[in-house]
Amino acid sequence: MSQHALVTGGAGFIGSHLVDTLLARGYKVTVLDNLSPQVHGDAELDESGWPVYLDLRARRIKGDLLDEDLFARSIEGVTHLAHLAASVGVGQSMTNIVDYTRNNVMTAAVMLEILSRRPHTIERIAVASSMSIYGEGAYGRRSGNSAVFPELRSHEQLAGRRWELVEGSETLMPLPTAEDKLLQPASIYAVNKRDHEEMFLSVGRALGIPTVALRLFNAYGSRQALSNPYTGVAAIFISRLLNDQPPLIFEDGEQRRDFVHVQDVADAFATVLDSDLRVWDAFNVGSGKPITVREMAHVLARLLHKNISPEILHKYRVGDIRHCFADVSKIKRVFGFEPRHSFEAGMSELIKWVATARAPVNRSQQSLAELQRGGMVV
Repeated sequence: MSQHALVTGGAGFIGSHLVDTLLARGYKVTVLDNLSPQVHGDAELDESGWPVYLDLRARRIKGDLLDEDLFARSIEGVTHLAHLAASVGVGQSMTNIVDYTRNNVMTAAVMLEILSRRPHTIERIAVASSMSIYGEGAYGRRSGNSAVFPELRSHEQLAGRRWELVEGSETLMPLPTAEDKLLQPASIYAVNKRDHEEMFLSVGRALGIPTVALRLFNAYGSRQALSNPYTGVAAIFISRLLNDQPPLIFEDGEQRRDFVHVQDVADAFATVLDSDLRVWDAFNVGSGKPITVREMAHVLARLLHKNISPEILHKYRVGDIRHCFADVSKIKRVFGFEPRHSFEAGMSELIKWVATARAPVNRSQQSLAELQRGGMVV
């Protein structure tokens, strides 16, 4: 049988890049997407409502993964399943709890029950997980060599604007986070992604279908939904800068993140789908190189030729963590995969695409107000 991949969420940011990558590798590709207005509402769409960037060679199915019969029809003849469809947004998940759990967990249950009950041809699964399931990243003491996995910061600590993780009187040092780190999800989105990952791995193992969960760090690049205030921080900052407004940064801006280019993410998915290894495991997909949120805002302003400094809010969002960046040695060791895009080159690609995209609508104040009404910003 020829290779035929179903990409759920394939009209979205990461999904559409994966569609391109799989087509280039000779796959037949089907896309299943609900074309959520929050993601696609301001995008340039064709007459059928699909984003114009989606490759016409991919078969398209519009629908909801909660529709059992639709999913069953979508996997007819499919050999490789890449599940990327999800509601995405740490802050929004804390106020839209039912919607997020329905879209991120119940959809997984529907898909897996179809695979367990009905005949199908799926040989391999790759599912999008998230670095958010770690909660805080790994830390170390300056006085010792072993990693430390501290408790999440308390409301009292955050209310006192004491941002760093401490143990006793010692401020802890952030370290690269490996896959064996204790999972401490700090938001509904993170809990959803942990459940979703474990559901796929456990059912995939029971059914004998090699299944890989990719824990994605902060993906960025062309086709990000620039007008979606719950999407990646790079897109949110760009939207504000293009509207001549400063990026809004929570805490003090010194929190460290790992930004990975979308093509590296697509290549990681394609690599694990192409592999013949019989694996049921989770792998980090990041750059392995931390950068502060404040520094990222300055880089974007420079690349956009905007002399605008970020606004440091000295407030915190419930569910946010302080530092988390990837140890990417495991996916290199097992699959031979490593990211190729540097931060500067990747951000330059994003900016180049932004110049050709529809001007973004800045909705960050709207989303901030929604979070404040829900008591999620303090």
